[in-house]
Amino acid sequence: MAGSTISNIDLGIVFLYFITVLGIGLYVARKTKTSEDLFLGGRTFTWGLIGLSLFASNISSSTIIGLSGAAYSTGVVQSVYEWMSGVPLLVAAVIFIPLYLRARITTIPEFLELRYDVRSRNFFSAMTIFMSVVVEMAGGLYAGALVLKTFFPELILWQTTLILALVAGVYTAFGGLRAVVITDAIQAVILIVGCTAMTYLLFQELDFSWERVISAVPPEHLSMVRPADDTTIPWPGLLMGVPFLGFWYWTTNQFIVQRVLGSKNVKHARWGVMFAGFLKVVPLFIMVIPGVMAVSVLPGLEQPDMVFPTAMMEILPVGLLGLVLAGLISAIMSSVDSTLNSSSTLVVIDFIKPRMKNISETQLTNYGRITTLVLMVISAIWAPMIANFQGLWDYLQQMFSIVVPPIAVIFLVGVFFKRGNGDGSFWTLILGTGVGVLLFTLEQFGMWSLHYTMNVGLIIAISTLIFIFVSYQTDPPDPEKVDRYTFRQELIADGMEGVPWYQDYRFHALLLIIVMATILIAFW
Repeated sequence: MAGSTISNIDLGIVFLYFITVLGIGLYVARKTKTSEDLFLGGRTFTWGLIGLSLFASNISSSTIIGLSGAAYSTGVVQSVYEWMSGVPLLVAAVIFIPLYLRARITTIPEFLELRYDVRSRNFFSAMTIFMSVVVEMAGGLYAGALVLKTFFPELILWQTTLILALVAGVYTAFGGLRAVVITDAIQAVILIVGCTAMTYLLFQELDFSWERVISAVPPEHLSMVRPADDTTIPWPGLLMGVPFLGFWYWTTNQFIVQRVLGSKNVKHARWGVMFAGFLKVVPLFIMVIPGVMAVSVLPGLEQPDMVFPTAMMEILPVGLLGLVLAGLISAIMSSVDSTLNSSSTLVVIDFIKPRMKNISETQLTNYGRITTLVLMVISAIWAPMIANFQGLWDYLQQMFSIVVPPIAVIFLVGVFFKRGNGDGSFWTLILGTGVGVLLFTLEQFGMWSLHYTMNVGLIIAISTLIFIFVSYQTDPPDPEKVDRYTFRQELIADGMEGVPWYQDYRFHALLLIIVMATILIAFW
């Protein structure tokens, strides 16, 4: 698959994409003057931008390559992480969005200080920064560079990661979240159009016959509910692990939630989240099912992750190849820019601002831009190193199942359990994470064999017990403070006053539940 097979027209489309994104980012930078502009886009985002940006930030190049490859080898089961995102997004819309927006927070760890104390805020913030820079951002750059090397073998890994980081870093540092969200929206459209085109052409190769797709794969390839001993996603893990992993990602992860915090109001925030929930159904049809189709169209591939690149090169015509390649690059950029912006926000708001009481708006903005550029350099330097530690990197991916359970508990249980206090939250984070590390270590030595999705459910249960026990053994929290940052029934209708039924997010939520239930039944 040599670079020479890509036409100058396709290369021109990719180059035009790079210039357009960079230009838009720098244009937006002219209106970015305050720290609120930089970190939250001036709190002006409407539902369309929020939904598209949530979708684009979530879909990385490794997601596209990985989803189609997994579908080729094991079937559609891996898509549960995509369409089941609607569950935590519903929880975010109903419970957490009004609490976050009423608190006027800039970072999610800031909410933990308001609900509990500064210890939980700092622990969670530091953990998020580390995971974002070392795992998410560097991983996105590394995976993106590998994808590009598939089409351009002559590319050098470290130079490629540096260029990707530099382009994303420049417009993020100067344009802030507004530049990230606007470019993400454009990237989301390119991504959807490009992948849809490829899906159509793959299906055309099969004469638009779904029967041919079914006949070419084992029955379990089209099943999402697998046996309890399944090595991909067993059904207990589908219930115990996937929803909680999704809850952390979509409801408490600064990387994702930041564009919701920058919404115009609670109405647009809820609409945007619902829009993202419907968009998250799309990858099943334009990234996962194409991988299943490829079993017939491209039989015998030794490396499943080569399905998407191979299909691009063999099926797409001139011009469309450039568009889909731009879509892949879009996926890289939208993940990197979002992680850069969220990480710099955490560093400045959670660690620099509290220690510099008289810091000015100009200084905050400058610190944010400097931090973005520093994190850009760190991730660009670390990304090529991942090639030398591939085994370790696989283990790092499982680290999410270690850190997520205690975080999910202090948010999800803490928003209903009013007796929960700062000591309970802090020790849940410490001890819950410790239990996760212990199980992870035992697994490496062959002394623990439970699937990681089921580990999530187990650690959730242990962390909940720790949270409740420690909270009851220590002083109760301030009732007035707790009432302000815990769930109240009147919050469900917040922002929906006077809105017609078809614009009510609760109606959209019902439709999303119906869509998810239909998918589950169809691919049971």
